[in-house]
Amino acid sequence: MLDNFKIMWHQGKQFIPDVTTAKVPGIFRGRPVISNAKVDVVQLVDLCPTRAIASGAGAGIGIGVSIDLGNCTFCGECSVMFPEKIKFTDDYKLSTNERERLIIREREENPIIVNPATVRKEIHRMFGGSLKLRQVSAGGDNSCELELNAANNVQFDMSRFGIDFVASPRHADGIVITGPITRNMAEALEICYNAIPDPKILILAGTDAISGGIFADSPELNREFIEKHHIDLYIPGNPVHPLTFINGILSLLAKNI
Repeated sequence: MLDNFKIMWHQGKQFIPDVTTAKVPGIFRGRPVISNAKVDVVQLVDLCPTRAIASGAGAGIGIGVSIDLGNCTFCGECSVMFPEKIKFTDDYKLSTNERERLIIREREENPIIVNPATVRKEIHRMFGGSLKLRQVSAGGDNSCELELNAANNVQFDMSRFGIDFVASPRHADGIVITGPITRNMAEALEICYNAIPDPKILILAGTDAISGGIFADSPELNREFIEKHHIDLYIPGNPVHPLTFINGILSLLAKNI
């Protein structure tokens, strides 16, 4: 017992007491903000390898610049080249149930949230107390997969909220997809999804899953699955931070911590 107290005295607690208010290191890139500074917009747009940055009519607002976090790899090159225009904050609460909310627009600093009005009622009713998820790497590079594993380690301890990953889709309430969905994984993903009993939750975790990321134009992808099924939660990141993932799930379930 004394040894345990000594460890706590020297190292602090080995878990995050409150995942909704935890701080992340300064190197972390979270929700970006876009100022109204005048820059070479053409050069800025061309800088992004995944076309996450748009301007004018392409930004969906007629004027200004926007960043689509569903396409963004969070490489930070735009903020390095145009620091007066784009800055990445440490806000890791990036998840939403509406794809449009992932678009960050110039001079807007609104947080990204889950819209409770459009969350399916059965999600709150059936999964508020316990949620079991089957994770499928549909051609992922293991970065998001490693971070999702970390979400249940001693530091983040996702299980304390009744949220766990399970091995079989038959035991799952929903599916978490990572990776851009390759042709080789398309059928396996559909089979897994169909094996989960209704009602079921569908979550896209990471830029690759949401948009295809840097592989979006590859002929080796088959993203028909995304077009066919309703997405309940979009969790951007490259890779997804454990705090982003956990807070996204908690917001979807409307769990009070």
